[in-house]
Amino acid sequence: MNKALFGGVVLALAVTGCDQAKNSAAEENVALETEQQRVSYALGANLAARIGSDMQVDASAFAAGVTDVLKEKPIRMSDEQMTETLQAFQQKQIAERQAAQAAQAEANLAVAEEFLAANAEKDGVKTTDSGLQYRVITEGEGDKPGAEDTVEVHYRGTLTDGTEFDSSYKRDSTVTFPVNGVIPGWTEALQMMNVGSKWELVIPPALAYGPGGAGEVIPGNAALVFEVELVDIKTDAE
Repeated sequence: MNKALFGGVVLALAVTGCDQAKNSAAEENVALETEQQRVSYALGANLAARIGSDMQVDASAFAAGVTDVLKEKPIRMSDEQMTETLQAFQQKQIAERQAAQAAQAEANLAVAEEFLAANAEKDGVKTTDSGLQYRVITEGEGDKPGAEDTVEVHYRGTLTDGTEFDSSYKRDSTVTFPVNGVIPGWTEALQMMNVGSKWELVIPPALAYGPGGAGEVIPGNAALVFEVELVDIKTDAE
């Protein structure tokens, strides 16, 4: 069997979850007395760690595949059959993940809309035509930046349940970036703020990261809550 293809088999299996198979008595009592035994066990443990503990694998069939390769027995599937099988498997898993993500994003949107509706009724909260919500904590007296300006800010970001996902305050360091280089909710809000202002923003999903979310930190269709302090507008020289 082609070694590169075998590596692909291992990696492709890592995308899903494991069939809980009982270890045989021989496997449970395997000796680790010789160097060969210890090396063999270490290779097996490393392989399993790469695959992951939650994959759907028929343990007997998996062991047979490994044994056939190591003992140079005839492989029971052709390279073409294995490639087709794994590609179909991967496509199925991708479709299932996408369906699950879409369902979760839809549920998150309902939560976001409910939160936004409740927040809009709070004292001091204003809602713009785009749906952005803001509340002035401190009103500054400096200039307002334009879309092409670069600004220095302090901020704290949370999900609507209070989970903090980022904070420049915790890092004890402000952040500098172009006004038009961030999510739309920030771009809109910053242009309404005077230097020295601190606002609370509640940003709808459409003005944040939308149904795709942002990595593992911000789920799809999440409304975001920010405390934003506009520290300064940077000049070209700065």
